[in-house]
Amino acid sequence: MRPGPLFILCTAGLGATQQIWDIWQTTWDKQGLFTSLAPSTPINFVTPGPAASADIVVTETTTFQTINGFGVHSVPDSSALTLNNLKTKNSANYWSILGHMFSVADGADASGLSYLRVPIGASDFSAKLYSLDDVSGDTSFKSFNINNAPSYLFSVIKDILSINPALKVHILPWSPPGWMKTTGTMNGGTITSSLITAFHPTYLLKAVQGFQAQGITIYAISVQNEPENSNPTYPTCTMTPAIEGQIGAALRTLLNNNGLSSVKLVGYEHNWDDAGAYPATLVYDGGSYDGVAFHCYAGAVSNQDSFHAAFPSKNIYFTEYSGTIGSDFWSDIKWYMDNLWIGSLEHNAEIGLMFNLALDGDGLPTLPGTNSCASGCRPIVTVNSDGSFAYNQEFYALAQASKAIIPKDAGGPWGKPIGVAVDGSLGWALRVGAYLTKRLSSTDWNRYSLVVMNCDITWNPVPVTATIEFRGMQATYTFPVGVITLWWFAPPNAQGLVTGFNATTVPVNSTSARPSASSQQSVSSSAQHSTSTAVSSTTSAQFSHTSAARTSVSATANPSNITTLRTSATAGSGSTPNASSSASASGTHAVVNSISSNTTRMPRPLRPALLVPVSRQSLRRPTARVAQQAAIGPHRLPAHDH
Repeated sequence: MRPGPLFILCTAGLGATQQIWDIWQTTWDKQGLFTSLAPSTPINFVTPGPAASADIVVTETTTFQTINGFGVHSVPDSSALTLNNLKTKNSANYWSILGHMFSVADGADASGLSYLRVPIGASDFSAKLYSLDDVSGDTSFKSFNINNAPSYLFSVIKDILSINPALKVHILPWSPPGWMKTTGTMNGGTITSSLITAFHPTYLLKAVQGFQAQGITIYAISVQNEPENSNPTYPTCTMTPAIEGQIGAALRTLLNNNGLSSVKLVGYEHNWDDAGAYPATLVYDGGSYDGVAFHCYAGAVSNQDSFHAAFPSKNIYFTEYSGTIGSDFWSDIKWYMDNLWIGSLEHNAEIGLMFNLALDGDGLPTLPGTNSCASGCRPIVTVNSDGSFAYNQEFYALAQASKAIIPKDAGGPWGKPIGVAVDGSLGWALRVGAYLTKRLSSTDWNRYSLVVMNCDITWNPVPVTATIEFRGMQATYTFPVGVITLWWFAPPNAQGLVTGFNATTVPVNSTSARPSASSQQSVSSSAQHSTSTAVSSTTSAQFSHTSAARTSVSATANPSNITTLRTSATAGSGSTPNASSSASASGTHAVVNSISSNTTRMPRPLRPALLVPVSRQSLRRPTARVAQQAAIGPHRLPAHDH
């Protein structure tokens, strides 16, 4: 029998301090699928006892970049068309998907995805080739028309904005208009030299203005998707760093001169393997670009460090990876968490996106004739012709990570990674990210979150009991094989920031106090928990942490049987062979199965690279940390390159 998750309440002579009420989990066997758990009693931080065989040590004094959201790359025409058709077929399911994915309401049963990356013109997921100005030689752009893009693209984005007004929208072209290129087509080739600075930056400016005229505020724009890729079967365009740099400098000036100085300019948008070369050359002048974006069809996540080391003030965006139809649910989630949703953040990314939002079970529709995604790109949600739908492993991995960093307060700050280490003989089994989310009011308690992946699985999944060390106090929790997101609240800077203390050895003096009402854990529906928590006045290491996690507890959670709260109905052909079938019209969600595994996280920035791809189709790993690597296993890249 598979052991269920265990809740262990630590007790001691001193009163309770921080408490864990909110836990979300996705298990390797799909018994939990982004499921909200409500323990019958809180998990208290108490006077430390012996450390468990896995000991998670949270160090607030070490803080990193603010995370600006997880989300979707992308909402190309195909995703918008798929969702728009669902809205007509089954409006309830359409709004269920948007709400579950994008709501950031405190206490919502939702992942809080908050970032969209949208093509300017056609991509490999469009019904046809088009740009926003297809009149050859129109250097005055009199024929520029934002409505060349299908109307359903804008309507779906606006519907998402109605769910999440804080949504960030990032636009970029797969190619300039064909008449601007040496080949005369959007498919493959490069831009004509005489149009580099004189006209293409104006086209991009007009794209920003066009989206804004549609009521869609633009957060960021990139000059070119995958500038080292030329493919004659779908829109692509090669650019050297010098050409992209010239376009970026001219575009930055145009944006600033047209009241759009807040729009961020993002460069590169290509694979990890060239991180130390192309993007470094691109931003050498330091003026035009806010930062650069990475995809992961080649290279290793640690490649991001070479760019960060050279340009520590520039931001890093992780903007594209696609799942492949037919791959294993849990093997995928292990890889995503290890390399992307914990890993890329450890390597300084502030944005994390997956490709594509919604398609059918065959990964369609795509651009006619394209050889992109030859094996089938699996979307975040599969939508079937009968109006049913199924969330895939890409959603569950994103959701577990996103829940840890979204703002606690409406309009409040996002989360930041903070220091964390995993010690003990079973430390190898846990892959951990720790995050802090600050509050709008200086008197409200901050939120501290952990995203923990337990990969201790061979022939039989093994839950791992771990101690959590924080401010000289200790909590204990047993992590099932899967991904678990949990959080607690603590007073801001209660003892000041004491750098260098070992939080597990500092004595504790406890005084009872209640956090303000606004800072207590919010819970969904009737599952309200009063959180009269005692405040520790310890002189231990207080850490300035900003990880925005969400506090919601399912009202339907049954503490005596908390492994399965969301039933899984099926999808279509996009599911793995073991996935059950038939997603109901009421919004029951189907999922593709996967097996959970993890890796121990080392304190940043010392963590070694976990992945060295040798091709788009196969990856090999270094031999270090053998147990963790064996648990996580290999990962196959999709055919979507790039």
